[in-house]
Amino acid sequence: MINRQYLLAKRPKGLPEKNTWKYTESPVKELQDGEMLIENHYVSLDPAMRGWINETRSYIAPVGIGEVMRAGTVGQVIQTKGNTKFEQGAFVTGWGGVQDYTLSTGDGFYQIDASKVGLPTFIGTLGIPGMTAYFGILEVGEIKKGDVVLVSGAAGAVGSVVGQIAKIKGCKVIGIAGGKHKCDYLINELGFDAAIDYKNESVRKAIKRECPTGIDVYFDNVGGEILDTALMFLRMHARVVVCGAISQYNEMTAKGPNNYLSLLVNRASMKGMVVLDYAKDYHKAMLQMSEWMGEGKLKGKEDVYHGMDQFYETFLRLFSGEKIGKLVLKIKQ
Repeated sequence: MINRQYLLAKRPKGLPEKNTWKYTESPVKELQDGEMLIENHYVSLDPAMRGWINETRSYIAPVGIGEVMRAGTVGQVIQTKGNTKFEQGAFVTGWGGVQDYTLSTGDGFYQIDASKVGLPTFIGTLGIPGMTAYFGILEVGEIKKGDVVLVSGAAGAVGSVVGQIAKIKGCKVIGIAGGKHKCDYLINELGFDAAIDYKNESVRKAIKRECPTGIDVYFDNVGGEILDTALMFLRMHARVVVCGAISQYNEMTAKGPNNYLSLLVNRASMKGMVVLDYAKDYHKAMLQMSEWMGEGKLKGKEDVYHGMDQFYETFLRLFSGEKIGKLVLKIKQ
Protein backbone atom coordinates (compact mmCIF):
# COMPACT_ATOMS: atom_id res chain seq x y z
CA MET A 1 0.00 0.00 0.00
CA ILE A 2 1.26 3.43 -0.95
CA ASN A 3 0.70 6.30 1.47
CA ARG A 4 0.24 9.74 -0.10
CA GLN A 5 1.17 12.52 2.34
CA TYR A 6 1.52 16.28 2.56
CA LEU A 7 4.50 17.26 4.71
CA LEU A 8 5.18 20.77 5.96
CA ALA A 9 8.13 22.08 3.92
CA LYS A 10 8.48 25.65 5.21
CA ARG A 11 6.92 28.29 7.44
CA PRO A 12 4.73 30.60 5.35
CA LYS A 13 4.62 34.38 5.54
CA GLY A 14 1.10 35.56 4.81
CA LEU A 15 -1.14 33.32 2.73
CA PRO A 16 0.56 29.92 2.29
CA GLU A 17 1.85 29.05 -1.18
CA LYS A 18 1.65 25.61 -2.73
CA ASN A 19 5.31 24.89 -1.89
CA THR A 20 4.55 25.40 1.81
CA TRP A 21 3.92 21.63 1.69
CA LYS A 22 5.77 18.77 0.03
CA TYR A 23 3.76 15.96 -1.53
CA THR A 24 5.26 12.48 -1.07
CA GLU A 25 4.40 8.86 -1.79
CA SER A 26 5.92 5.99 0.17
CA PRO A 27 5.05 2.41 1.19
CA VAL A 28 3.04 2.00 4.40
CA LYS A 29 5.31 0.89 7.24
CA GLU A 30 4.86 -2.49 8.88
CA LEU A 31 2.78 -2.47 12.06
CA GLN A 32 4.54 -2.83 15.39
CA ASP A 33 2.99 -4.53 18.42
CA GLY A 34 0.14 -2.46 19.85
CA GLU A 35 -0.46 -0.53 16.64
CA MET A 36 -3.34 -0.27 14.22
CA LEU A 37 -3.57 0.98 10.64
CA ILE A 38 -6.32 3.44 9.76
CA GLU A 39 -7.36 4.13 6.19
CA ASN A 40 -8.49 7.76 6.15
CA HIS A 41 -11.61 8.52 4.12
CA TYR A 42 -12.09 12.23 4.82
CA VAL A 43 -9.79 15.04 5.98
CA SER A 44 -11.06 18.06 7.90
CA LEU A 45 -9.85 21.46 6.68
CA ASP A 46 -10.05 24.15 9.36
CA PRO A 47 -8.84 27.75 9.78
CA ALA A 48 -6.79 26.65 12.80
CA MET A 49 -4.48 24.77 10.43
CA ARG A 50 -3.01 28.13 9.38
CA GLY A 51 -1.94 28.82 12.96
CA TRP A 52 -0.47 25.34 13.40
CA ILE A 53 2.16 25.96 10.71
CA ASN A 54 3.51 29.12 12.30
CA GLU A 55 6.77 28.84 14.22
CA THR A 56 5.34 30.22 17.45
CA ARG A 57 3.44 27.94 19.79
CA SER A 58 -0.13 28.80 20.63
CA TYR A 59 -2.48 26.39 22.40
CA ILE A 60 -0.87 23.44 20.63
CA ALA A 61 2.66 22.77 19.40
CA PRO A 62 3.32 23.83 15.80
CA VAL A 63 3.63 21.23 13.06
CA GLY A 64 7.31 20.47 12.60
CA ILE A 65 9.13 20.91 9.30
CA GLY A 66 9.02 17.54 7.54
CA GLU A 67 6.05 16.32 9.57
CA VAL A 68 2.69 15.26 8.14
CA MET A 69 0.30 18.20 8.07
CA ARG A 70 -1.91 17.98 11.14
CA ALA A 71 -5.63 17.56 10.41
CA GLY A 72 -8.68 15.85 11.79
CA THR A 73 -9.78 12.74 9.92
CA VAL A 74 -12.40 10.05 9.84
CA GLY A 75 -11.53 6.60 8.57
CA GLN A 76 -11.60 2.85 9.13
CA VAL A 77 -9.30 0.50 11.02
CA ILE A 78 -8.09 -1.98 8.40
CA GLN A 79 -5.33 -3.78 10.34
CA THR A 80 -4.41 -4.30 13.96
CA LYS A 81 -1.46 -5.95 15.69
CA GLY A 82 -1.99 -6.57 19.37
CA ASN A 83 -4.15 -3.46 19.67
CA THR A 84 -7.26 -3.96 21.79
CA LYS A 85 -8.72 -0.44 21.62
CA PHE A 86 -10.56 -0.91 18.33
CA GLU A 87 -11.57 -3.93 16.31
CA GLN A 88 -10.67 -4.28 12.67
CA GLY A 89 -13.42 -2.66 10.60
CA ALA A 90 -14.29 -0.01 13.19
CA PHE A 91 -14.77 3.57 12.00
CA VAL A 92 -12.78 6.11 14.02
CA THR A 93 -12.10 9.84 14.10
CA GLY A 94 -9.01 11.64 15.38
CA TRP A 95 -5.86 13.46 14.29
CA GLY A 96 -4.95 11.33 11.29
CA GLY A 97 -3.26 14.06 9.25
CA VAL A 98 -3.30 14.81 5.53
CA GLN A 99 -2.42 11.29 4.38
CA ASP A 100 -4.08 8.10 3.18
CA TYR A 101 -3.02 5.89 6.08
CA THR A 102 -2.27 6.55 9.75
CA LEU A 103 -0.31 4.23 12.02
CA SER A 104 -1.45 4.70 15.61
CA THR A 105 -1.74 3.09 19.02
CA GLY A 106 -5.28 4.48 19.12
CA ASP A 107 -4.54 7.33 21.50
CA GLY A 108 -6.62 10.38 20.59
CA PHE A 109 -8.98 8.40 18.34
CA TYR A 110 -12.65 7.74 19.06
CA GLN A 111 -14.92 5.09 17.61
CA ILE A 112 -18.02 6.39 15.84
CA ASP A 113 -21.35 4.93 14.75
CA ALA A 114 -21.55 5.53 11.02
CA SER A 115 -24.93 3.80 10.61
CA LYS A 116 -27.11 6.90 11.14
CA VAL A 117 -25.22 9.85 9.67
CA GLY A 118 -22.54 10.23 7.02
CA LEU A 119 -18.86 9.99 7.91
CA PRO A 120 -18.11 13.70 7.20
CA THR A 121 -20.57 14.65 9.97
CA PHE A 122 -18.05 13.35 12.51
CA ILE A 123 -15.49 15.96 11.48
CA GLY A 124 -18.21 18.60 11.18
CA THR A 125 -21.33 19.01 13.28
CA LEU A 126 -20.47 16.05 15.51
CA GLY A 127 -16.73 16.70 15.34
CA ILE A 128 -14.37 19.39 16.59
CA PRO A 129 -16.29 22.28 14.94
CA GLY A 130 -19.52 21.13 16.58
CA MET A 131 -17.83 20.66 19.94
CA THR A 132 -16.33 24.14 19.63
CA ALA A 133 -19.75 25.63 18.97
CA TYR A 134 -21.44 23.69 21.77
CA PHE A 135 -19.02 24.54 24.57
CA GLY A 136 -18.23 27.99 23.23
CA ILE A 137 -21.77 29.30 23.24
CA LEU A 138 -23.10 27.35 26.25
CA GLU A 139 -20.13 27.27 28.64
CA VAL A 140 -18.25 30.44 27.69
CA GLY A 141 -21.08 32.50 26.23
CA GLU A 142 -23.43 31.43 29.03
CA ILE A 143 -26.47 32.15 26.89
CA LYS A 144 -29.93 32.33 28.38
CA LYS A 145 -33.39 32.61 26.89
CA GLY A 146 -34.04 36.04 25.40
CA ASP A 147 -30.39 36.96 24.83
CA VAL A 148 -29.42 38.81 21.66
CA VAL A 149 -26.61 36.78 20.08
CA LEU A 150 -24.41 38.02 17.23
CA VAL A 151 -22.22 35.49 15.40
CA SER A 152 -19.46 36.30 12.89
CA GLY A 153 -18.35 33.75 10.33
CA ALA A 154 -21.91 32.54 10.74
CA ALA A 155 -22.07 30.40 7.61
CA GLY A 156 -18.96 28.46 8.58
CA ALA A 157 -18.62 25.13 10.34
CA VAL A 158 -18.57 26.62 13.86
CA GLY A 159 -20.69 29.73 13.41
CA SER A 160 -23.58 27.92 11.76
CA VAL A 161 -23.86 25.52 14.71
CA VAL A 162 -23.44 28.31 17.28
CA GLY A 163 -26.41 30.15 15.84
CA GLN A 164 -28.62 27.08 15.76
CA ILE A 165 -27.84 26.16 19.36
CA ALA A 166 -28.61 29.72 20.42
CA LYS A 167 -31.97 29.48 18.65
CA ILE A 168 -32.70 26.16 20.36
CA LYS A 169 -32.06 27.92 23.68
CA GLY A 170 -34.53 30.70 22.88
CA CYS A 171 -32.20 33.51 21.83
CA LYS A 172 -32.51 36.11 19.09
CA VAL A 173 -29.71 35.30 16.64
CA ILE A 174 -28.08 37.51 14.02
CA GLY A 175 -25.36 36.13 11.77
CA ILE A 176 -22.63 37.96 9.88
CA ALA A 177 -21.58 36.37 6.58
CA GLY A 178 -20.25 37.36 3.17
CA GLY A 179 -22.68 37.49 0.25
CA LYS A 180 -26.41 37.17 -0.32
CA HIS A 181 -26.26 33.40 -0.85
CA LYS A 182 -24.76 32.80 2.59
CA CYS A 183 -27.11 35.26 4.29
CA ASP A 184 -30.13 33.60 2.69
CA TYR A 185 -28.82 30.23 3.88
CA LEU A 186 -28.62 31.48 7.49
CA ILE A 187 -32.20 32.74 7.48
CA ASN A 188 -34.02 30.30 5.23
CA GLU A 189 -32.28 27.04 6.12
CA LEU A 190 -30.84 27.52 9.61
CA GLY A 191 -33.53 29.73 11.11
CA PHE A 192 -31.44 32.77 12.07
CA ASP A 193 -33.54 35.82 12.83
CA ALA A 194 -31.44 38.09 10.60
CA ALA A 195 -28.21 38.19 8.63
CA ILE A 196 -25.66 40.92 7.93
CA ASP A 197 -23.78 40.85 4.62
CA TYR A 198 -20.39 42.33 5.49
CA LYS A 199 -19.36 42.40 1.82
CA ASN A 200 -22.24 44.57 0.67
CA GLU A 201 -23.34 46.74 3.60
CA SER A 202 -21.99 48.68 6.55
CA VAL A 203 -21.57 46.25 9.45
CA ARG A 204 -21.95 49.06 11.98
CA LYS A 205 -25.23 50.29 10.49
CA ALA A 206 -26.53 46.73 10.10
CA ILE A 207 -25.79 45.79 13.73
CA LYS A 208 -27.56 48.96 14.83
CA ARG A 209 -30.52 47.99 12.64
CA GLU A 210 -30.75 44.34 13.75
CA CYS A 211 -29.71 44.80 17.38
CA PRO A 212 -31.32 48.13 18.37
CA THR A 213 -31.02 47.38 22.08
CA GLY A 214 -27.47 45.97 21.83
CA ILE A 215 -25.79 42.57 22.06
CA ASP A 216 -25.73 40.16 25.00
CA VAL A 217 -23.31 37.66 23.43
CA TYR A 218 -20.92 38.15 20.54
CA PHE A 219 -19.35 34.94 19.23
CA ASP A 220 -16.25 35.96 17.29
CA ASN A 221 -14.75 33.81 14.55
CA VAL A 222 -13.08 36.52 12.49
CA GLY A 223 -11.43 39.21 14.62
CA GLY A 224 -10.26 42.45 13.02
CA GLU A 225 -12.65 45.26 12.14
CA ILE A 226 -15.81 43.23 12.68
CA LEU A 227 -14.80 42.41 16.25
CA ASP A 228 -13.98 46.08 16.84
CA THR A 229 -17.38 47.12 15.51
CA ALA A 230 -19.29 44.55 17.55
CA LEU A 231 -17.70 45.85 20.77
CA MET A 232 -19.48 49.15 20.22
CA PHE A 233 -22.88 47.50 20.74
CA LEU A 234 -22.34 45.48 23.92
CA ARG A 235 -25.08 45.55 26.53
CA MET A 236 -24.47 45.56 30.27
CA HIS A 237 -22.72 42.35 31.38
CA ALA A 238 -22.34 41.13 27.79
CA ARG A 239 -20.05 38.21 26.97
CA VAL A 240 -17.63 38.11 24.04
CA VAL A 241 -16.42 34.63 23.06
CA VAL A 242 -13.09 34.72 21.21
CA CYS A 243 -13.06 31.53 19.16
CA GLY A 244 -11.08 32.48 16.07
CA ALA A 245 -9.72 35.34 14.00
CA ILE A 246 -9.67 34.18 10.40
CA SER A 247 -9.31 37.72 9.08
CA GLN A 248 -5.93 37.93 10.85
CA TYR A 249 -4.36 34.51 10.29
CA ASN A 250 -2.45 35.49 7.15
CA GLU A 251 -1.44 38.95 8.39
CA MET A 252 2.11 39.59 9.55
CA THR A 253 0.80 41.67 12.47
CA ALA A 254 -2.61 41.04 14.00
CA LYS A 255 -4.86 44.06 14.48
CA GLY A 256 -6.33 44.34 17.97
CA PRO A 257 -9.58 46.11 18.93
CA ASN A 258 -9.71 49.85 19.53
CA ASN A 259 -13.08 49.73 21.25
CA TYR A 260 -12.02 47.52 24.15
CA LEU A 261 -13.10 50.14 26.71
CA SER A 262 -16.66 49.07 25.94
CA LEU A 263 -15.85 46.03 28.11
CA LEU A 264 -15.16 48.34 31.04
CA VAL A 265 -18.14 50.63 30.52
CA ASN A 266 -20.57 47.72 30.20
CA ARG A 267 -18.93 45.48 32.81
CA ALA A 268 -18.63 42.95 30.01
CA SER A 269 -16.26 40.01 29.64
CA MET A 270 -14.13 38.85 26.73
CA LYS A 271 -12.83 35.30 26.97
CA GLY A 272 -10.93 33.00 24.67
CA MET A 273 -11.91 29.37 24.28
CA VAL A 274 -10.07 26.30 23.02
CA VAL A 275 -12.16 23.21 22.46
CA LEU A 276 -9.42 20.84 23.67
CA ASP A 277 -10.14 22.01 27.23
CA TYR A 278 -13.53 20.27 27.09
CA ALA A 279 -12.37 16.90 25.71
CA LYS A 280 -13.62 14.92 28.70
CA ASP A 281 -17.18 16.07 27.96
CA TYR A 282 -17.25 15.55 24.19
CA HIS A 283 -19.45 12.48 24.59
CA LYS A 284 -22.06 14.51 26.46
CA ALA A 285 -22.15 17.15 23.75
CA MET A 286 -22.28 14.56 20.98
CA LEU A 287 -25.27 12.82 22.56
CA GLN A 288 -27.17 16.09 22.95
CA MET A 289 -26.37 17.29 19.45
CA SER A 290 -27.28 13.93 17.93
CA GLU A 291 -30.64 14.21 19.68
CA TRP A 292 -31.18 17.70 18.26
CA MET A 293 -30.28 16.46 14.79
CA GLY A 294 -32.73 13.57 15.12
CA GLU A 295 -35.45 16.05 16.08
CA GLY A 296 -34.66 18.26 13.09
CA LYS A 297 -33.57 21.18 15.30
CA LEU A 298 -29.91 21.10 14.26
CA LYS A 299 -28.65 20.86 10.69
CA GLY A 300 -25.16 20.22 9.42
CA LYS A 301 -23.66 20.98 6.03
CA GLU A 302 -20.42 19.62 4.66
CA ASP A 303 -18.77 21.24 1.64
CA VAL A 304 -16.94 18.21 0.24
CA TYR A 305 -14.18 18.27 -2.38
CA HIS A 306 -12.54 15.22 -3.88
CA GLY A 307 -8.96 14.08 -4.32
CA MET A 308 -5.71 14.26 -2.39
CA ASP A 309 -4.28 16.36 -5.22
CA GLN A 310 -6.87 19.04 -4.43
CA PHE A 311 -5.55 19.66 -0.90
CA TYR A 312 -3.96 23.05 -1.54
CA GLU A 313 -6.74 24.47 -3.69
CA THR A 314 -9.35 23.28 -1.20
CA PHE A 315 -7.35 24.66 1.74
CA LEU A 316 -7.41 28.13 0.15
CA ARG A 317 -11.22 28.10 0.23
CA LEU A 318 -10.93 28.63 3.99
CA PHE A 319 -9.73 32.16 3.32
CA SER A 320 -11.49 33.04 0.07
CA GLY A 321 -14.97 32.57 1.51
CA GLU A 322 -15.87 30.06 -1.22
CA LYS A 323 -17.63 27.61 1.07
CA ILE A 324 -20.66 27.12 3.27
CA GLY A 325 -20.52 24.90 6.35
CA LYS A 326 -17.70 22.46 7.02
CA LEU A 327 -14.87 22.18 4.48
CA VAL A 328 -13.97 18.54 3.88
CA LEU A 329 -11.59 16.74 1.51
CA LYS A 330 -12.50 13.20 0.46
CA ILE A 331 -9.26 11.27 -0.15
CA LYS A 332 -10.29 7.62 -0.27
CA GLN A 333 -9.99 6.50 -3.88
